[in-house]
Amino acid sequence: MTASFFKFAKNLFCSNYFLDQRGFTLVETLVAVFVFGLAMAAIGSSIAMIYRIQAYSMEQSLAVGEARRGVEIMAREIREARVSDGGAYPIEKGAGKEMIFYSDIDDDGSAEKVRYYLATVNSGSQADLCHSNSSGGACSVIFNDFLTGIIKSAQVKISVEGDLGASNEYVDVSADGVDLGRLCQSGCSNCAGAWQGTQTYDVTAQAQDNSIQFLADASGSVGSSCDWQNPNHSIRAQFEFIWTEEIPNMGNELRRGVIDPIGNPAMYPLDQEQTTVITSYVCNAPPIFTYYDGAGNQITDNPAILRDTKMMKLFMVINVNPQRAPYNYNLEQYVQLRNLKE
Repeated sequence: MTASFFKFAKNLFCSNYFLDQRGFTLVETLVAVFVFGLAMAAIGSSIAMIYRIQAYSMEQSLAVGEARRGVEIMAREIREARVSDGGAYPIEKGAGKEMIFYSDIDDDGSAEKVRYYLATVNSGSQADLCHSNSSGGACSVIFNDFLTGIIKSAQVKISVEGDLGASNEYVDVSADGVDLGRLCQSGCSNCAGAWQGTQTYDVTAQAQDNSIQFLADASGSVGSSCDWQNPNHSIRAQFEFIWTEEIPNMGNELRRGVIDPIGNPAMYPLDQEQTTVITSYVCNAPPIFTYYDGAGNQITDNPAILRDTKMMKLFMVINVNPQRAPYNYNLEQYVQLRNLKE
C-alpha cells in the first residue's frame, strides 16, 4: 500500500501537468498590482478619514466645552449687572452681538465695565475739547481716519461749560453742518466749573466717510467771563465720539473686555480695557444677545433696551468648521438681571 502511494505521487509530480503550468503574464501581473494598489489606497484613505473625523470631533467637543464655560461666565456677570461706580446705568449698550454693562465680576466691591463682543464687531472712541474766548463764540473739533472696517453705528456725547445761566444763553451743536440740538437752554449754571447739559446724539450718517467735524456755537448772550481751566472763556465743549464697526475677514471670536474704575468720581478709561478670548468658533447668524422686558416681550430698539431690559437670552452657535460635520452646536441660556427686576 505504501509503495503504491509513493509510486502514484512520483508519477503525478513528474507528469506534464505540473511541467506545463506557466506563471502570470506581464499584463496579468500589472493588473494584479494595480488592483492591489487601489485596494491599499482605499484602505489607507479610509483610515486617514477616520482619524480626521475623530480629530475634528475632538476639536469640536473642546470648542463646545469652551463656549459652554463662556456662556456660564457671561450669565453670571450679566445677572449681577448694577449701577457703575460713577453712577451710570447698569447697561450701557445692548446690541445683537455686543453688550456693555457694569458688574462686580471680581467681588472687590467695585463695578467693572464689561464688554462682550464678537471679534468681527469692533468699537472705538476718541475724545477732544475746544473752547472760545469770544462772546457768543464758537469752537470745533475734527475726528479723522477712525475706521478700519464698515461703520455700523456712531454716537457723540457732548458736554459744555461756560456763561450759561440764563435761558438766552445756550450752545447749538452740529456735526458736519447738520444740526444736532441745543444744550443748556435750561438747567445750567454760569461758569459752573464742571461739565453740564450733556446730551448724546446719533451721528452714524455723518461718520460714514471716516471723517466728522463737530461744532459748538454759543448764543450771542454768552459772555467771556469764565475761568475754569481756560481764562476768560465764553464756552468750553467736550466731545466723546464712539463708533462701532464691522471688520471683514476676521475670525469669529467672542471676546470680553474689562475696565476697572479709577479716580473719584469713578471713570472707566477705554484705553485701559483688558481683553480676553472667550471662544473662537462662534458662527451666529441670529443675535448672541436678545433682550426682554418684565412681561417677557422681546425688545428690539434703543433706548428701550437700556431702559426696559429685565431678562436676556444668550445664544451661541459653535462650529469649528461650518463646512464639515459634525454640524452646528447651539448653546442657549436665559438670564434674569437681579438688580433690574423692578
